[in-house]
Amino acid sequence: MLKPNIETYLCCDAPYEEAQIVLFGAPFDSTTSYRPGTRFGSRAIRSESYGLESYSPYQDKDLLDYSIFDSGDLELSFGKPEDALADIEERAATILADGKLPFLLGGEHLVTLGAFRAVHAKYPDVQIIHFDAHADLRDDYLGAKFSHACVLRRCWELVGDGRIHQFGIRSGDREEFRWGKGHVNTHKFDLKGLEEKLAEIGDKSVYFTLDLDVLDPSVFPGTGTPEPGGVDFNTLREAVTLVCSKANIVGCDVNELSPPYDQSGASTAVACKIVREMMLALTR
Repeated sequence: MLKPNIETYLCCDAPYEEAQIVLFGAPFDSTTSYRPGTRFGSRAIRSESYGLESYSPYQDKDLLDYSIFDSGDLELSFGKPEDALADIEERAATILADGKLPFLLGGEHLVTLGAFRAVHAKYPDVQIIHFDAHADLRDDYLGAKFSHACVLRRCWELVGDGRIHQFGIRSGDREEFRWGKGHVNTHKFDLKGLEEKLAEIGDKSVYFTLDLDVLDPSVFPGTGTPEPGGVDFNTLREAVTLVCSKANIVGCDVNELSPPYDQSGASTAVACKIVREMMLALTR
């Protein structure tokens, strides 16, 4: 019998009822401050995932052995960030209410706020682990409170001091860094200290947000705000595997792939592989 042609991430076609992890895309980039295009990120990750193998030799695990459901991209309002965030929050809340782990594919980094609101509502003591080139701690960007440059500041307003742990940060304005010293834990330039931080967090609930521009542009040029001085692929792969396998992850996202800025497709391939490694590390 013929069936609808519904494209999912590689092997993420288990029945929703059986799934441990649920992918969903947020193709939104309306507050991008430099180069737009991340609205195409989730679709590209899904489409290009078929260039991968389902098996990871790094972890000796295979996506075929786990139940993961890809619910596709949301249809989001581009003119009103607040409406888009509400739709993202609603989808994440539905997934959480059904006892599953929401895995969001962006999109620009602002989309994190929608998913995190839902996670915070269910797990009010949740901590955030944040990989990024940028601090994203501005109170506003050109007067806008809802911007990808402000997303971690909006998350801080929910969780308060000492519960946001940033790694790889190498860009931001002076006031962001000054403000951040008193409110968040920032590990500048690289991912060192991650294992110690995970031990400190212990079994507390964790939301993991990965902005792929934590990678050096030589590895990942396909992003809206490339920032030289980032980490290499294997360093990031090892770090995300550590976080997803050791922390009590209750929600996560991968964002800021902008396929139009890397016509070679290499950046999309990097994103696909990182997503695969995260999903496999999240399976228990």
